Amino acid sequence: MMWMCVALFLLWPRSGGCTEKANTSDLIEYTASDFYEKLHSGKMMFIYFECKVSPTISLFLVELEKSAEALQDYGVLVGKVNCNKERVLTYCTDERLLHTAFLFRGGKEFLGLDLDTVFDVNSIVSEVLFAILHEEVKYIRTDTDLLAMEKAARRKKDIVLGYVRSLGTQEHRSMMETAYVYGSKYQFILITGGPVLKQLGVNESSHASGVWFLHCRLQGMSHMTLMTSERCPLTPMRKPLSTLSLHSFLQLMEAPLVSEVYEDPSTVQPPQFPYQHTPQVFLFSRPSTEHLDLDTATTLAWRLRGLALLLLVHRQSSAVKTPDEYNVAYRLPEMSLEVKYLTLHNLDEVLELFTNQEKDEEGEDGELEDEEEDLHFGSLDDEIAASVYENRANSLDLDSITQLTSDNFHTAVTQSSLTVVLFYLKWDAVSMAFLSSFTEVAERLAEAEVDDVQMSAVNCGEWTDLCAAQPSTSLPIPFQPITAFPSILVFRSQESAQNYRGMLGSVALHRFIMLCCAASPVLLSTQEEVTSFLQEVPHPELAGYKLDRVLGLFKAQTHAGVLVFTEAAKSLRGEVLTGLLTDGLAEKWAADHMVDLPAVLAFPSWRTDSHPTTLPVPSSAEVLLTHINTALLHSMPELTVENLPSFLSLGKALLLLFVGEEEDEIGRRQNQVLVEEMRRVVESGGGRMDQYLACWIHLGRTPAGMSVLGSYLGSMPPLPALVLTHLPSGGEIYQYPPTTHITAPSVLQWLQRIEYGTESPAGMLGEDSWPPAVDFYDFLKIMDIQKPRSAQQQTPEEEEEEEVNVEDDVVVEEATDSSSGSPSPDTHSEL
Repeated sequence: MMWMCVALFLLWPRSGGCTEKANTSDLIEYTASDFYEKLHSGKMMFIYFECKVSPTISLFLVELEKSAEALQDYGVLVGKVNCNKERVLTYCTDERLLHTAFLFRGGKEFLGLDLDTVFDVNSIVSEVLFAILHEEVKYIRTDTDLLAMEKAARRKKDIVLGYVRSLGTQEHRSMMETAYVYGSKYQFILITGGPVLKQLGVNESSHASGVWFLHCRLQGMSHMTLMTSERCPLTPMRKPLSTLSLHSFLQLMEAPLVSEVYEDPSTVQPPQFPYQHTPQVFLFSRPSTEHLDLDTATTLAWRLRGLALLLLVHRQSSAVKTPDEYNVAYRLPEMSLEVKYLTLHNLDEVLELFTNQEKDEEGEDGELEDEEEDLHFGSLDDEIAASVYENRANSLDLDSITQLTSDNFHTAVTQSSLTVVLFYLKWDAVSMAFLSSFTEVAERLAEAEVDDVQMSAVNCGEWTDLCAAQPSTSLPIPFQPITAFPSILVFRSQESAQNYRGMLGSVALHRFIMLCCAASPVLLSTQEEVTSFLQEVPHPELAGYKLDRVLGLFKAQTHAGVLVFTEAAKSLRGEVLTGLLTDGLAEKWAADHMVDLPAVLAFPSWRTDSHPTTLPVPSSAEVLLTHINTALLHSMPELTVENLPSFLSLGKALLLLFVGEEEDEIGRRQNQVLVEEMRRVVESGGGRMDQYLACWIHLGRTPAGMSVLGSYLGSMPPLPALVLTHLPSGGEIYQYPPTTHITAPSVLQWLQRIEYGTESPAGMLGEDSWPPAVDFYDFLKIMDIQKPRSAQQQTPEEEEEEEVNVEDDVVVEEATDSSSGSPSPDTHSEL
C-alpha cells in the first residue's frame, strides 16, 4: 500500500483545461442530442458531465459504471456526457458544476449531488434512491418529529424507523432499496443519531445501525391500549441491517400474532417460507380457561414479537397427546422436527428462553461492533498508520529477535557471521508496521533452523547515540548514520554494512536474507556443482522463488577479472545468485557453449530458455554491475506497484503500454499480441531504444494504473493506450495516437517525431515535491531563520534586526548577514 501512494505521487501530471480524449469505460456516453431527447421524455437520469479527469473523478466514473445496473432496476438511466466532444449549456460551461453529478426527473433538473457524497456504488445508489423517495422516506432529527409522524400514521400505516451511522453507507442503501419495494405499504423514517436514539433507549456512542418496526395500525392491540398510549408499540430488529435481513424482518412483522392449533406440537409443521428460520413457541390451553389463555398468549406474543412465532394449543382436541404436566413447548429452526417440552410458572420464564439466546448472539455481535469501532476510528488518512492503530492491542512477540543497544551492538555484530539489523522508531507508523513483518521473518528462519543469521533490532528513539553516530575507523564495523526509518542493514565480519532497499514486506525480506546466506560468488569445481547452481536452489527456503543467476568464467583464479567479478558479486548479494568457475573446467564449459574466456554469463529468471547472455569483463566492478543489471532486466517488464521504484531508479524514460482486464481467452490473446509487438519495437529500435524502458501495465492486476492513466491525459483514453513519460529532458507526457494501430514501425516513427520535436505533448508531470500546505507552517524554515548564525553570540542590536514576519501566512527574514548574504537553510534529517 505504501508504494501505491508513492506511485500516485510520482505519476501525477499537471493537466489544465479540457482535452479531447475518447472514453474507454462501458459507461453509457450520451451525446448532447441524446441527453436532451432522454430529458424531454421525462425519464429519470443520473448524469455526470465530464471535462477534466483527475484520479478522484476517474475512480468515481468506475463506481458510476458499477451503479448503472443497480439503478436500472429502479428505472434510473445512468451515464455521462463528454463535454470535450460537445458542450451542453450550463453543465459543460460552468466549472463550478464539474464536481457535481445531476439527477433529472420529469424533464428538469431534480437534484445535484457533490462527488464527495457519491464516492462509491453504495453511496450513489442510496443517495439517488433517497432523492427519489423523498415522500416515502422522511428524515427526522427530534423526538417531537417522530411523535408527530406516529400520530399521523395511527390506524393508517405502520412505520419502519431506520438508524444509520451516516448517509451513503451499505446500511443506508439497504434502507432505500427496501423502501422502494415497501414504500407504499409502510412509512419509512431515517435518522442518523440525535434525541430519537435516546427515546429508543440506544446509546449514541454505539456504532451499530438498527431498525425498529412501529405498530401504528395497532392491529391486535386491546381497546385500552388504543386509548392510553400516544406512542406506537415498537419491535426492534435484532439482526444486523442488510437488505435481506430487513426484508425478512418485515415479513415476520406480518405474521399472525397468535395462531391457534388443535393438534399436538409434534405433528405441527415447522414454519414455512418466509418464516422458516423463526422458532416456534407452544402454549397449552384448557377448555375451562380458554379466554384467559388467549389473553395470556397475546400478551406473550407481543413480548416475543420478532423473536418467535406463538401458537396456542387447545387441549380439548383428542389429537393433543402432550402430558398435562407440561404447559410450554418450543421448536428451534435448527432442530428440524424436534420439540422440547417444559413446565414453567410465569411468562418471564418463557421469555428468558429466547432473550438469553439473544443476549448470547448480542455478545458475539458486540465483539463484532467493537471490531467495527476500531476500524471506524482507525480509518486514518495514512493507511499504514490505520493498520498500526487496528493492531494496537496485539503486542508483538519479540522473542525471536535480539534487541541491541549502544553497549552490546558492536559485540553482537562481530560475533555473528551474518546479522540483519532493523533500525526503527516506536512512534513511526511505518516502523511499527514493518516490525511485525520483520518478526515474522525471524520466526520463519527459526522454524527452518537457519542458525547462521542473527535477526536484531535497534530502537533509535532510545539509542540515538548509536543510530546517529558518525562512522569511525575505531569501530569494528562502521556504518553511516541512520536518517530514514525503518532501515535495515546487513552486517558481516570484516566487511562494510549492506543496505536493504527492497519492499518493506515479509516475503521480499525473507528472499533477500536467504540469498544473503549463499556465498557470493559460489566457487564451483565440478560439472555437477555447475548444474546444481543453474537448476537448483541453495536452500529449501528459497523453493518457489524465481532467481536470477550470474556465472563468471576465468582461465585461472589469479586472473585480474576475478577480483572485479568478486567485488560485483558482493554488491549483488541478496538479489542475485553468483557463481565462479575457473581453470580447466571453465575452459571446457566455455568450449561447450562457444564462449571466449574471460566471460560473464547472465541467466535471467524470466527467460524460459537456458541460453544465457554473454557479457565482457571490464576493468571496473561498477561497469560490470551495469552490464549485469541490464542483462537481467526483462525486455518488456510488467509494471506493478511493487517494482515501480526499482524501474524509476534506472533514470530512463518510460514507454508505457496500458492494457485492460481480459473478459475471455480472446482478450487475453489480444493483450499478448500487443506486448509481443512492443517487444518487437525494442528489438527493431536497436541502440536508439536504450534511452527508453519499454514496459506495460495490466489494469486488472494493477488498478492504480487507471488513475495514473487518467491523470496523465486529463481523461480516460481508449485501451490499449501507449504513452511516453518521465523523460530526462523534462516532464512532458506524449500519447500515441489512439486511432492508430500499435505496430513496431509506427511506434518507432512516433518516437522519432518526439525526438525531432514535431510531436505535441498531451500533458505534463507534476513536481515531485511535497511543500507545506501553508507557508506559515514550514517549521523547518522557521527553525533555520531563528538559528544563530555560525554559532556565534549575537549582540542585542543584531537580535533586534532579525525577526520573523508571519503576516499574510508568509515567513521572511528581515535581517541579512553582511558577509555572506542570506544564509542557506540547513539540511534537516529525521534524526
